[in-house]
Amino acid sequence: MWDAILDAFLDTLKIFPFIFVIYVLIELLEHKTSFSKDHERLQGNLAPLIGAATGIIPQCGFSVMAAKLYDKGLIRTGTLLAVFLATSDEALIILLSEGSRADMIVPLVVIKLIVAVIVGYAANFMLSGEKLSVMPLSEEDVHAFSCGREHEGKSDLKVYLIDPLIHSLKIALYLLIVNMVLGCIIYEVGEDSISSLIIGGSFQPFITSAIGLIPNCASSVIITQTYIDGFMTFGSCVAGLCANAGLGFVVLFRNGKRIKRNILLIVATYLISVAVGVIINAIALLVA
Repeated sequence: MWDAILDAFLDTLKIFPFIFVIYVLIELLEHKTSFSKDHERLQGNLAPLIGAATGIIPQCGFSVMAAKLYDKGLIRTGTLLAVFLATSDEALIILLSEGSRADMIVPLVVIKLIVAVIVGYAANFMLSGEKLSVMPLSEEDVHAFSCGREHEGKSDLKVYLIDPLIHSLKIALYLLIVNMVLGCIIYEVGEDSISSLIIGGSFQPFITSAIGLIPNCASSVIITQTYIDGFMTFGSCVAGLCANAGLGFVVLFRNGKRIKRNILLIVATYLISVAVGVIINAIALLVA
């Protein structure tokens, strides 16, 4: 038992420097990222494609931005869904930091991009009569910050060093807890018993998609780390990460007048994510 806890601590300690460096780089990238100069594209024919591409960037700031734009009627439903489905929050960072599953980043990104683009264009086609607002976009509307954190009034030291450090420590804590729990379960139950129960379960995408809807970066950590540890199929991992829209749904639900709309968006995201996971798992079984 204590060996499992020690291993979890050491594993988390090893990858912490990589997580911190990646978050510093993301903050630098976000400082240069804005749609204020060409915001018309967010309302044009390329909008779902642009939304999917920006959603892939490993943080939830773009889902927050998309939710704000959508709530003001500045982007269409398909564009919003494209961003949400492409968002993976912390998943890519963890996969890259762990190393052992870094080879799955490309197929994960490709699949999520394809799903996001197809759903985005399909939704916009089915809702072709959707009206867009003509109000101009402000810098507050079109600039994205990591996990919704604003940079206004902060020093460069806090933005590019302290904030990434705090966020890295939080993710490392989540990883440590997940690794400790999984390690203790393996110790008590046995790896073979867990593998036969979890990996063989056809219900898994339904559970992972529900976890992915939780508006916290811990959900993407749980899904990704469980996959890395071998207790989740790739399709189930993709399902959970497709549903993982970060804080986007939280922003939408601040508008108490559009509860029905928001619930429909959650249901659509969940069902699409489950379908993607089930299809990938079925294909994996056929080719195995």
